[in-house]
Parts: sequence; structure tokens; C-alpha cells
Amino acid sequence: MMVLYSGITCPFSHRCRFVLFEKGMDFEIKDIDVFNKPEDLALMNPYNQVPVLVERDLILFESNIINEYIDERFPHPQLMPGDPVMRGRGRLVLHRLEKELFVHVQTLENTAASAKEHSKAREAIANGLTMIAPAFTKNKYVLGDEFSMIDVALAPLLWRLDHYDIKLSKAATPILKSAERIFQRQAFIDALTPAEKAMRK
Repeated sequence: MMVLYSGITCPFSHRCRFVLFEKGMDFEIKDIDVFNKPEDLALMNPYNQVPVLVERDLILFESNIINEYIDERFPHPQLMPGDPVMRGRGRLVLHRLEKELFVHVQTLENTAASAKEHSKAREAIANGLTMIAPAFTKNKYVLGDEFSMIDVALAPLLWRLDHYDIKLSKAATPILKSAERIFQRQAFIDALTPAEKAMRK
């Protein structure tokens, strides 16, 4: 059985929980307090971070790597595109999300960062989401009408906008409508920890 070591408020762990519930398979989640990490976490992940996925002799870390492994291991429903060209494009989008949005999420999650750094991170995320929002005017999801791994990757950030005190302009409305669709998925609801449920009023 797969075991996911998951931070109860960690947006990256949230992605992995979402995929596991989306697949509807047997797994175990071990909740980790990121402010009081168990010693064995550093043995599994040299960066001493969650999420970590353990399946028999396999240990994986980094949320996108974990999620692609789960998607290939349990291909139904398929979350990465089946076509190699579209899959390549999907991976590129995931990479850009990490570089352009989630690097700032890490700043907001970092309690040691200054108020000025947090403010700059909020602004960068708001600008980034507003830039990609027009893509959602005709599409239900990032890649069109099909829910995919890219939606999984974005969802924890969109869920935390109030929590991070990020204000979006009206120009970002299409992405917020897409977010509400994702939030209604049963797998997304099931993947939320009590602490995450409390992030939205």
C-alpha cells in the first residue's frame, strides 16, 4: 500500500492527497506537523520536506514527481495527457507554474521571510494568475474541457488565496470560476484536512 507523508497545511502535500483521492485507490496518509517534523523524514527526503510517498522499496519526493508516478501506476482516470506532444506541453506548464507561481508560495509558507518578501510574493502570484486567467474564458480547465494534472497543481494555491491574503482583480474572474468547479469535485473535498477547510470562510 502507498503511504503519503503529508503536511496538514502544506499546499504541495495537498496536491498529492488530491490525486490519491481522484484515483479512488487504497492508500494511507500520515499527517506531519511541518513545525515539528519526525526524525525519519530527513532519512526519506534529503531536503527534509513533505510530501513523501513510500511504496514498498520506492521512496519519492517532490509533489509533481509523486503525482506523475501515481498517474502512471494507476492510469484511470488519466490525469496527464495520453498524447506525448500534449503530455510534453503539460509538463512544461507544470514546470512554469513551479518557477513563476509556486516559488512565491514557498515564500508565503516561509515564516522566516520578511513582511516585504511576503508582500512581493503576493503581488507576483496575483499578477501571474491574472496573466493566465484569459485562457479560462473558453475552457473549463487549463488544457480545455478535460480536468488534468495541471488543475491539480494549481488548485491548492487557488484554495489558499484568502489564507495568503491575495486579492485578484476582475480580470482574473475566469480562473476563479474554474477554481470553483475544481473545489466541487468529491476528490478535492475528501483531500482537504480540517486545517485546510478552515482556510476559506
